[in-house]
Amino acid sequence: MIMSSALPDCETLLLDRKGAALFITLNRPAVRNALNSAMWDQINAVFQAIAPDRSIKIVVLRGAGGTFCSGGDIGERSQLRDNAPLEGGDPVAERNRRAGFIFSRIDEAPQAVIAVVEGPALGGGFGLACAADIVIGSSTARFGLPEVTLGLAPAQIVPFLLRRIGPARLRRLALTAARIDAAEAYRIGIIDELCPDEAAIEQRIAALANEIDRGAPGAISVAKQLIRQAELTDQSGFLDQASQIISRMTQGAEGIEGAAAFREKRAPSWRQTRM
Repeated sequence: MIMSSALPDCETLLLDRKGAALFITLNRPAVRNALNSAMWDQINAVFQAIAPDRSIKIVVLRGAGGTFCSGGDIGERSQLRDNAPLEGGDPVAERNRRAGFIFSRIDEAPQAVIAVVEGPALGGGFGLACAADIVIGSSTARFGLPEVTLGLAPAQIVPFLLRRIGPARLRRLALTAARIDAAEAYRIGIIDELCPDEAAIEQRIAALANEIDRGAPGAISVAKQLIRQAELTDQSGFLDQASQIISRMTQGAEGIEGAAAFREKRAPSWRQTRM
């Protein structure tokens, strides 16, 4: 099994490994888990570290203190703007583009990523949720795009929101800065699974983790890649490419082990301890 190096030290994140799952908790509750440069860097470092680790098949992303994430740290953004050099690089643009890179890193992670949204998920926090594969929402979840009220516009998060809710709903949320509650978010597809309380959330996380753990780690990664490619590639080209990928997987170690486990009515070798 391919293993990663040790997880990085993170001042703004809490990391907790449980079996095949890594729990990442945004941990700046005093500012409602606003995303500053340190937090962006540490999220990036964690996902970079776990990318080669096939013993981690599930990542659970949530926020401390009953809030998922209030978006970007406005104070830090203002400081970057006010202290920008007269010549040379543009620190605000660089910070924004780095955020987009990290959204893409989460989206492209070989692991299944579950976002657990409790309380507000605003701006960049909304983007983090939509970059995940599965979104579990608490009854307290709230979503919104406040950027236009700050004289800004949603930018790096747009591709991820667009994919999840479509252009018409995204236009309404982006132009009105309206806040929507958990029931509305579930209705329009932001939330995949709505839970009434903390106990139900914990039960659903455990159930999903056990369901995902049934899958082979390489197969999970390839499934995510194929879904992304299907969004970007013409149908004929995708079908040709997919057939070759499946042929290689059938002849690979996971395909051989999966077929053997099915014939022998046993758990495959990649199945870890249940949570």
